[in-house]
Amino acid sequence: MRWSLPTATLLLSVVLSGCALKPQQPVPFNQDAIAAKGGKVGVAMSALPKVDTYFPGADCLLCYAFASASNSSLTKHTETLTRDELAALQEDVAAALRKKSIDTVVIKDPIDLKSLGDIRTDVPTAARKDFASVRAKLAVDKLLVIDVQQLGYVRTYASYVPTSDPKATVVGAAYLVDLKTNTYNWYVPVNVSLSAGAKWDEPPKFPGLTNAYFQALEAGRDAVLKPLTETNPSPRTEPVASAVK
Repeated sequence: MRWSLPTATLLLSVVLSGCALKPQQPVPFNQDAIAAKGGKVGVAMSALPKVDTYFPGADCLLCYAFASASNSSLTKHTETLTRDELAALQEDVAAALRKKSIDTVVIKDPIDLKSLGDIRTDVPTAARKDFASVRAKLAVDKLLVIDVQQLGYVRTYASYVPTSDPKATVVGAAYLVDLKTNTYNWYVPVNVSLSAGAKWDEPPKFPGLTNAYFQALEAGRDAVLKPLTETNPSPRTEPVASAVK
């Protein structure tokens, strides 16, 4: 069988898309890299996502519509929840660095990570984004990035059938990039998942799930702040994940 160029190109793109990179693994906090003589550190944060409900596994239009309708009361309540604890995290991180006599500046505008070029690499300490333009723009030597990707509640489905109760979730990562080498001096994935327990379906206020949500926010904050406030931080080897109650 003879393939045309468009067909061959399409097949090649499918093959390449299947060669997914391994998930970024944690990088232990390098205390020496952030020492007082390590240069100026910028603290940046991506725009916080809206607090929302998510239904993975409801993967057809009708399935998702069913899941969305079935959880409409929870979604309506979710939209009232605040994210102030995470909004303040950037300033708290900067304050923790300044206590260590580190020259620190807060980057006021949210960092747009999607605008940075991707780097395909499986080297554990190599950044997956190209931060070269950031160094020139911000005039800092290192950049501590707080990237929150998901907030709210996750309830898994198998098509139309729920396979779990809703769980409060905070998903993201925090990392320190040496802008001279585009490498991580620290990387901690954050994946917090907390259940309200057996009794969760309590509309319209959902007190159990609400409590779980704010506990998840606090656990996410602790995951980022703890290594920066410890005198001799111990290396993290796994993503932060709160045990389901």
